[in-house]
Amino acid sequence: MRICFVSRRFFPAISGMSIYAINLLRQLVAAGHDVTMISQYYGDPARARVYGGGPPPPVPGVRVVGLEALGEQDGGDFERDIDAMVEAIARDHAAHPFDLLHAQYGYPTGWATMIAAQRLGLPCVVSIQGGDGHWVGSCCETHRLAMVRVLDHAGALLIGGASFAGEVHDRLGTPLDRFTIVPGAVDTDHFTPAVTTAPEGPVRLLYHGRVDRRKGVLDFLQALPAVRGDWHATISGIGPDVDPAQALATELQLTDRVTFSGYADYDAVPELYRAHDVFVSPTYAEGFSNTILEAMACGLAVVSCHAVGVVDCVREDENGMLTDPGDVPALAASLTRIITDTSLRTRLATAALEECRRVYSWDAVGQQIVGIYRDLRGHPQTGFDTTLPMTPCRFRSEPHLL
Repeated sequence: MRICFVSRRFFPAISGMSIYAINLLRQLVAAGHDVTMISQYYGDPARARVYGGGPPPPVPGVRVVGLEALGEQDGGDFERDIDAMVEAIARDHAAHPFDLLHAQYGYPTGWATMIAAQRLGLPCVVSIQGGDGHWVGSCCETHRLAMVRVLDHAGALLIGGASFAGEVHDRLGTPLDRFTIVPGAVDTDHFTPAVTTAPEGPVRLLYHGRVDRRKGVLDFLQALPAVRGDWHATISGIGPDVDPAQALATELQLTDRVTFSGYADYDAVPELYRAHDVFVSPTYAEGFSNTILEAMACGLAVVSCHAVGVVDCVREDENGMLTDPGDVPALAASLTRIITDTSLRTRLATAALEECRRVYSWDAVGQQIVGIYRDLRGHPQTGFDTTLPMTPCRFRSEPHLL
Protein backbone atom coordinates (compact mmCIF):
# COMPACT_ATOMS: atom_id res chain seq x y z
CA MET A 1 0.00 0.00 0.00
CA ARG A 2 1.24 3.51 -0.81
CA ILE A 3 0.57 5.82 2.14
CA CYS A 4 1.02 9.57 2.56
CA PHE A 5 1.38 10.55 6.22
CA VAL A 6 0.95 14.26 6.93
CA SER A 7 2.44 15.53 10.19
CA ARG A 8 2.09 18.89 11.93
CA ARG A 9 5.36 18.68 13.83
CA PHE A 10 8.15 16.14 13.58
CA PHE A 11 11.68 15.95 14.95
CA PRO A 12 13.53 18.12 15.88
CA ALA A 13 10.28 19.51 17.31
CA ILE A 14 9.72 18.61 20.95
CA SER A 15 6.41 16.79 20.83
CA GLY A 16 5.01 13.47 21.92
CA MET A 17 3.39 13.29 18.51
CA SER A 18 6.83 13.34 16.86
CA ILE A 19 7.61 10.19 18.83
CA TYR A 20 4.27 8.62 17.95
CA ALA A 21 4.81 9.43 14.27
CA ILE A 22 8.29 7.95 14.00
CA ASN A 23 7.19 4.70 15.59
CA LEU A 24 4.18 4.43 13.28
CA LEU A 25 6.37 5.16 10.24
CA ARG A 26 8.80 2.44 11.30
CA GLN A 27 5.95 -0.04 11.69
CA LEU A 28 4.57 0.76 8.24
CA VAL A 29 7.98 0.38 6.58
CA ALA A 30 8.62 -2.90 8.41
CA ALA A 31 5.26 -4.19 7.12
CA GLY A 32 6.37 -3.48 3.54
CA HIS A 33 4.36 -0.34 2.80
CA ASP A 34 5.60 2.52 0.61
CA VAL A 35 5.46 5.61 2.84
CA THR A 36 5.85 9.32 2.19
CA MET A 37 5.76 11.79 5.08
CA ILE A 38 4.95 15.45 4.48
CA SER A 39 5.74 17.41 7.64
CA GLN A 40 5.42 21.04 8.61
CA TYR A 41 8.28 22.69 10.48
CA TYR A 42 9.39 26.03 11.87
CA GLY A 43 12.36 27.72 10.23
CA ASP A 44 12.15 30.95 12.21
CA PRO A 45 14.83 30.80 14.98
CA ALA A 46 12.64 32.44 17.63
CA ARG A 47 9.82 29.95 17.12
CA ALA A 48 12.25 27.04 16.77
CA ARG A 49 13.57 27.92 20.23
CA VAL A 50 10.09 27.30 21.67
CA TYR A 51 9.26 23.97 20.05
CA GLY A 52 12.34 22.95 18.12
CA GLY A 53 12.58 23.55 14.41
CA GLY A 54 14.28 22.96 11.12
CA PRO A 55 13.45 20.50 8.35
CA PRO A 56 12.48 16.99 9.46
CA PRO A 57 15.42 14.56 9.43
CA PRO A 58 15.55 11.41 7.28
CA VAL A 59 13.56 8.36 8.38
CA PRO A 60 14.92 5.06 7.01
CA GLY A 61 12.65 3.71 4.28
CA VAL A 62 10.43 6.82 4.21
CA ARG A 63 10.38 9.63 1.66
CA VAL A 64 10.43 12.76 3.85
CA VAL A 65 9.15 16.10 2.54
CA GLY A 66 9.55 19.17 4.76
CA LEU A 67 7.19 22.13 4.37
CA GLU A 68 8.13 25.24 6.28
CA ALA A 69 5.03 26.73 7.93
CA LEU A 70 5.57 30.11 6.29
CA GLY A 71 2.01 31.31 6.81
CA GLU A 72 1.90 30.24 10.44
CA GLN A 73 5.13 32.13 11.07
CA ASP A 74 3.72 35.18 9.26
CA GLY A 75 0.84 36.25 11.47
CA GLY A 76 -0.81 32.87 11.97
CA ASP A 77 -1.91 32.49 8.34
CA PHE A 78 -2.86 28.81 8.65
CA GLU A 79 -4.82 28.96 5.38
CA ARG A 80 -1.69 29.71 3.37
CA ASP A 81 -0.02 26.61 4.82
CA ILE A 82 -3.12 24.50 4.18
CA ASP A 83 -2.92 25.42 0.50
CA ALA A 84 0.78 24.46 0.47
CA MET A 85 0.04 21.07 2.06
CA VAL A 86 -2.74 20.32 -0.42
CA GLU A 87 -0.47 21.16 -3.35
CA ALA A 88 2.41 19.07 -1.95
CA ILE A 89 0.14 16.04 -1.57
CA ALA A 90 -1.23 16.52 -5.09
CA ARG A 91 2.26 16.84 -6.62
CA ASP A 92 3.46 13.62 -5.01
CA HIS A 93 0.28 11.79 -5.95
CA ALA A 94 0.71 12.83 -9.60
CA ALA A 95 4.20 11.35 -9.65
CA HIS A 96 3.48 8.19 -7.63
CA PRO A 97 -0.22 7.71 -6.82
CA PHE A 98 -1.15 7.15 -3.19
CA ASP A 99 -3.66 4.58 -1.97
CA LEU A 100 -4.51 6.45 1.22
CA LEU A 101 -3.81 9.66 3.16
CA HIS A 102 -3.33 9.79 6.95
CA ALA A 103 -3.15 13.10 8.82
CA GLN A 104 -1.86 13.67 12.32
CA TYR A 105 -3.96 16.39 14.02
CA GLY A 106 -7.41 17.46 12.84
CA TYR A 107 -6.31 21.04 12.16
CA PRO A 108 -4.55 22.31 10.16
CA THR A 109 -3.06 19.09 8.76
CA GLY A 110 -6.26 17.05 8.90
CA TRP A 111 -8.28 19.72 7.17
CA ALA A 112 -5.61 20.08 4.45
CA THR A 113 -5.45 16.31 3.96
CA MET A 114 -9.25 16.04 3.72
CA ILE A 115 -9.29 18.70 1.00
CA ALA A 116 -6.55 16.84 -0.89
CA ALA A 117 -8.38 13.53 -0.45
CA GLN A 118 -11.59 14.98 -1.88
CA ARG A 119 -9.72 16.51 -4.83
CA LEU A 120 -7.80 13.29 -5.60
CA GLY A 121 -10.55 10.78 -4.83
CA LEU A 122 -8.64 9.08 -2.01
CA PRO A 123 -9.67 7.70 1.40
CA CYS A 124 -8.46 9.67 4.41
CA VAL A 125 -7.65 8.74 8.02
CA VAL A 126 -7.28 11.48 10.63
CA SER A 127 -5.67 11.03 14.06
CA ILE A 128 -7.25 13.41 16.58
CA GLN A 129 -4.56 14.75 18.92
CA GLY A 130 -4.47 16.75 22.14
CA GLY A 131 -5.09 20.31 21.00
CA ASP A 132 -7.81 19.20 18.58
CA GLY A 133 -10.06 18.18 21.42
CA HIS A 134 -8.94 20.55 24.16
CA TRP A 135 -9.11 23.93 22.44
CA VAL A 136 -9.25 23.88 18.60
CA GLY A 137 -12.77 25.05 17.78
CA SER A 138 -13.13 27.08 20.96
CA CYS A 139 -10.87 29.69 19.41
CA CYS A 140 -12.95 30.86 16.43
CA GLU A 141 -15.75 29.88 14.05
CA THR A 142 -13.29 29.19 11.22
CA HIS A 143 -11.48 26.48 13.12
CA ARG A 144 -14.66 25.12 14.71
CA LEU A 145 -16.21 24.52 11.29
CA ALA A 146 -12.99 22.95 9.96
CA MET A 147 -12.81 20.57 12.92
CA VAL A 148 -16.49 19.64 12.69
CA ARG A 149 -16.14 18.84 8.98
CA VAL A 150 -13.06 16.71 9.64
CA LEU A 151 -14.86 14.90 12.45
CA ASP A 152 -17.98 14.37 10.33
CA HIS A 153 -16.35 13.31 7.06
CA ALA A 154 -12.98 11.60 7.62
CA GLY A 155 -13.06 7.99 6.53
CA ALA A 156 -11.74 6.97 9.94
CA LEU A 157 -11.05 8.96 13.12
CA LEU A 158 -8.35 7.55 15.38
CA ILE A 159 -8.20 8.71 18.99
CA GLY A 160 -6.08 7.68 21.97
CA GLY A 161 -8.68 6.83 24.59
CA ALA A 162 -12.27 6.94 25.79
CA SER A 163 -11.75 9.98 28.02
CA PHE A 164 -10.47 12.06 25.12
CA ALA A 165 -13.24 10.85 22.79
CA GLY A 166 -15.73 11.96 25.45
CA GLU A 167 -14.18 15.43 25.59
CA VAL A 168 -14.38 15.86 21.81
CA HIS A 169 -17.99 14.62 21.87
CA ASP A 170 -18.91 17.09 24.62
CA ARG A 171 -17.22 20.05 22.92
CA LEU A 172 -17.97 19.50 19.24
CA GLY A 173 -20.88 17.05 19.24
CA THR A 174 -19.16 14.19 17.42
CA PRO A 175 -20.98 10.87 17.96
CA LEU A 176 -18.79 8.52 20.00
CA ASP A 177 -19.21 5.71 17.47
CA ARG A 178 -17.32 7.83 14.92
CA PHE A 179 -14.08 7.21 16.83
CA THR A 180 -11.80 4.20 16.67
CA ILE A 181 -9.74 4.03 19.86
CA VAL A 182 -6.09 3.36 19.07
CA PRO A 183 -4.13 3.73 22.31
CA GLY A 184 -0.73 5.29 22.63
CA ALA A 185 2.15 2.89 22.33
CA VAL A 186 5.80 2.65 23.23
CA ASP A 187 8.83 0.91 21.74
CA THR A 188 9.60 -1.47 24.60
CA ASP A 189 12.87 -2.50 22.94
CA HIS A 190 14.08 1.12 22.93
CA PHE A 191 12.65 2.10 26.33
CA THR A 192 13.84 -0.38 28.96
CA PRO A 193 14.58 -0.24 32.70
CA ALA A 194 18.05 0.34 34.11
CA VAL A 195 20.04 -2.89 34.53
CA THR A 196 21.75 -1.71 37.70
CA THR A 197 20.29 -0.77 41.06
CA ALA A 198 19.68 2.94 41.61
CA PRO A 199 22.53 4.58 43.53
CA GLU A 200 22.14 5.68 47.13
CA GLY A 201 21.16 9.30 47.48
CA PRO A 202 18.23 11.60 46.69
CA VAL A 203 15.14 10.24 44.94
CA ARG A 204 15.44 11.55 41.40
CA LEU A 205 12.31 13.25 40.00
CA LEU A 206 11.92 13.85 36.25
CA TYR A 207 9.65 16.13 34.24
CA HIS A 208 10.26 15.49 30.53
CA GLY A 209 8.41 16.93 27.54
CA ARG A 210 7.18 20.30 26.44
CA VAL A 211 7.94 22.92 29.09
CA ASP A 212 4.46 24.41 29.11
CA ARG A 213 2.21 25.52 31.97
CA ARG A 214 -0.62 23.52 30.37
CA LYS A 215 1.48 20.43 31.08
CA GLY A 216 1.73 21.41 34.76
CA VAL A 217 5.42 22.28 34.89
CA LEU A 218 4.81 25.45 36.93
CA ASP A 219 2.58 23.49 39.33
CA PHE A 220 5.41 20.98 39.77
CA LEU A 221 7.81 23.75 40.75
CA GLN A 222 5.23 25.37 43.05
CA ALA A 223 4.80 22.04 44.86
CA LEU A 224 8.48 21.29 45.44
CA PRO A 225 9.15 23.57 48.47
CA ALA A 226 6.55 21.58 50.44
CA VAL A 227 7.90 18.16 49.42
CA ARG A 228 9.62 16.33 52.28
CA GLY A 229 12.42 13.83 52.00
CA ASP A 230 15.67 13.71 50.05
CA TRP A 231 15.08 14.53 46.38
CA HIS A 232 16.47 16.22 43.30
CA ALA A 233 14.39 17.23 40.26
CA THR A 234 15.21 17.52 36.56
CA ILE A 235 13.11 19.46 34.06
CA SER A 236 13.93 18.21 30.56
CA GLY A 237 12.71 19.80 27.34
CA ILE A 238 11.99 23.09 25.65
CA GLY A 239 8.74 24.98 25.24
CA PRO A 240 6.94 28.28 25.68
CA ASP A 241 7.44 28.40 29.47
CA VAL A 242 11.16 27.64 29.89
CA ASP A 243 11.95 31.20 30.98
CA PRO A 244 9.00 31.47 33.42
CA ALA A 245 9.89 28.06 34.87
CA GLN A 246 13.51 29.04 35.43
CA ALA A 247 12.44 32.35 36.98
CA LEU A 248 10.03 30.52 39.29
CA ALA A 249 12.73 28.07 40.38
CA THR A 250 14.94 31.01 41.29
CA GLU A 251 12.12 32.79 43.13
CA LEU A 252 11.37 29.63 45.15
CA GLN A 253 15.09 29.15 45.93
CA LEU A 254 15.17 25.76 44.19
CA THR A 255 18.20 26.26 41.98
CA ASP A 256 20.34 23.84 44.04
CA ARG A 257 17.72 21.08 43.80
CA VAL A 258 16.29 21.58 40.28
CA THR A 259 18.24 21.12 37.04
CA PHE A 260 17.01 22.36 33.66
CA SER A 261 18.58 20.00 31.11
CA GLY A 262 17.17 21.42 27.83
CA TYR A 263 16.31 19.54 24.66
CA ALA A 264 16.89 15.76 24.70
CA ASP A 265 17.39 13.88 21.45
CA TYR A 266 15.01 10.93 21.06
CA ASP A 267 17.83 8.36 21.04
CA ALA A 268 19.15 9.79 24.33
CA VAL A 269 15.78 9.83 26.11
CA PRO A 270 15.80 6.22 27.43
CA GLU A 271 19.01 6.91 29.33
CA LEU A 272 17.47 10.10 30.68
CA TYR A 273 14.55 8.12 32.12
CA ARG A 274 16.86 5.44 33.52
CA ALA A 275 18.80 8.10 35.41
CA HIS A 276 15.65 8.90 37.45
CA ASP A 277 13.24 7.17 39.82
CA VAL A 278 9.92 9.01 39.52
CA PHE A 279 8.25 10.57 36.48
CA VAL A 280 6.15 13.65 37.27
CA SER A 281 3.50 14.76 34.77
CA PRO A 282 0.98 17.10 36.46
CA THR A 283 -0.72 17.78 33.12
CA TYR A 284 -4.11 19.41 32.63
CA ALA A 285 -5.06 17.32 29.57
CA GLU A 286 -3.55 14.99 26.96
CA GLY A 287 -4.66 13.15 23.86
CA PHE A 288 -2.68 10.19 25.18
CA SER A 289 0.58 10.66 27.05
CA ASN A 290 3.48 9.05 25.22
CA THR A 291 5.95 10.29 27.83
CA ILE A 292 4.06 8.49 30.61
CA LEU A 293 4.25 5.23 28.64
CA GLU A 294 7.97 5.75 28.02
CA ALA A 295 8.56 6.34 31.72
CA MET A 296 6.57 3.23 32.62
CA ALA A 297 8.59 1.17 30.13
CA CYS A 298 11.81 2.43 31.73
CA GLY A 299 10.70 1.30 35.18
CA LEU A 300 9.80 4.64 36.75
CA ALA A 301 6.96 5.25 39.16
CA VAL A 302 4.49 7.82 37.80
CA VAL A 303 2.84 10.80 39.50
CA SER A 304 0.26 12.49 37.24
CA CYS A 305 -3.28 13.87 37.27
CA HIS A 306 -6.93 12.87 36.92
CA ALA A 307 -6.84 14.35 33.42
CA VAL A 308 -8.20 13.50 29.99
CA GLY A 309 -5.73 11.23 28.21
CA VAL A 310 -4.05 10.16 31.46
CA VAL A 311 -6.85 8.27 33.20
CA ASP A 312 -6.96 5.80 30.30
CA CYS A 313 -3.57 4.38 31.28
CA VAL A 314 -2.85 5.42 34.91
CA ARG A 315 -4.97 4.31 37.86
CA GLU A 316 -4.54 5.66 41.38
CA ASP A 317 -2.50 3.38 43.66
CA GLU A 318 -2.47 0.58 41.06
CA ASN A 319 0.17 1.67 38.56
CA GLY A 320 0.67 5.31 39.56
CA MET A 321 -0.49 8.21 41.69
CA LEU A 322 -3.03 10.82 40.55
CA THR A 323 -4.07 14.22 41.85
CA ASP A 324 -6.45 16.82 40.42
CA PRO A 325 -4.88 19.18 37.85
CA GLY A 326 -3.77 22.41 39.49
CA ASP A 327 -4.00 21.06 43.06
CA VAL A 328 -0.49 22.01 44.19
CA PRO A 329 -0.82 20.90 47.86
CA ALA A 330 -2.10 17.46 46.77
CA LEU A 331 0.76 17.14 44.30
CA ALA A 332 3.25 17.98 47.06
CA ALA A 333 1.67 15.34 49.31
CA SER A 334 1.83 12.68 46.59
CA LEU A 335 5.45 13.48 45.86
CA THR A 336 6.30 13.31 49.56
CA ARG A 337 4.61 9.93 49.83
CA ILE A 338 6.35 8.39 46.83
CA ILE A 339 9.75 9.81 47.87
CA THR A 340 9.56 8.58 51.45
CA ASP A 341 7.92 5.19 50.79
CA THR A 342 10.36 3.00 48.87
CA SER A 343 8.06 -0.04 48.80
CA LEU A 344 5.22 2.01 47.30
CA ARG A 345 7.54 3.42 44.66
CA THR A 346 8.76 -0.07 43.73
CA ARG A 347 5.25 -1.56 43.65
CA LEU A 348 3.82 1.12 41.37
CA ALA A 349 6.82 1.04 39.03
CA THR A 350 6.67 -2.75 38.72
CA ALA A 351 2.93 -2.76 37.95
CA ALA A 352 3.34 0.01 35.37
CA LEU A 353 6.21 -1.78 33.62
CA GLU A 354 4.30 -5.07 33.40
CA GLU A 355 1.19 -3.36 31.99
CA CYS A 356 3.21 -1.36 29.50
CA ARG A 357 4.83 -4.48 28.06
CA ARG A 358 1.50 -6.32 27.93
CA VAL A 359 -0.85 -3.64 26.57
CA TYR A 360 1.06 -0.85 24.83
CA SER A 361 3.22 -2.71 22.31
CA TRP A 362 3.85 -0.96 19.00
CA ASP A 363 3.53 -4.28 17.18
CA ALA A 364 -0.12 -4.59 18.25
CA VAL A 365 -0.96 -0.92 17.66
CA GLY A 366 0.74 -0.87 14.25
CA GLN A 367 -1.23 -3.91 13.12
CA GLN A 368 -4.48 -2.27 14.26
CA ILE A 369 -3.77 0.86 12.20
CA VAL A 370 -2.84 -1.14 9.09
CA GLY A 371 -6.10 -3.05 9.47
CA ILE A 372 -8.00 0.25 9.49
CA TYR A 373 -6.18 1.26 6.30
CA ARG A 374 -7.20 -1.96 4.56
CA ASP A 375 -10.84 -1.60 5.54
CA LEU A 376 -10.91 1.98 4.26
CA ARG A 377 -9.37 1.50 0.81
CA GLY A 378 -11.77 2.31 -2.00
CA HIS A 379 -13.81 4.79 0.07
CA PRO A 380 -12.83 8.28 -1.16
CA GLN A 381 -13.70 11.51 0.64
CA THR A 382 -16.64 13.41 -0.88
CA GLY A 383 -19.60 15.53 0.09
CA PHE A 384 -18.28 18.35 2.25
CA ASP A 385 -17.74 22.06 1.62
CA THR A 386 -14.08 23.05 1.51
CA THR A 387 -14.72 26.80 1.91
CA LEU A 388 -14.61 28.42 5.35
CA PRO A 389 -15.54 31.89 6.62
CA MET A 390 -12.56 33.87 7.93
CA THR A 391 -13.13 34.99 11.52
CA PRO A 392 -10.73 36.46 14.12
CA CYS A 393 -8.82 33.80 16.10
CA ARG A 394 -6.77 34.15 19.26
CA PHE A 395 -4.23 31.63 17.95
CA ARG A 396 -3.19 33.81 15.02
CA SER A 397 -1.02 35.87 17.39
CA GLU A 398 0.38 32.71 19.07
CA PRO A 399 0.08 30.03 16.38
CA HIS A 400 2.61 27.71 18.06
CA LEU A 401 0.03 27.13 20.83
CA LEU A 402 -2.52 25.63 18.42
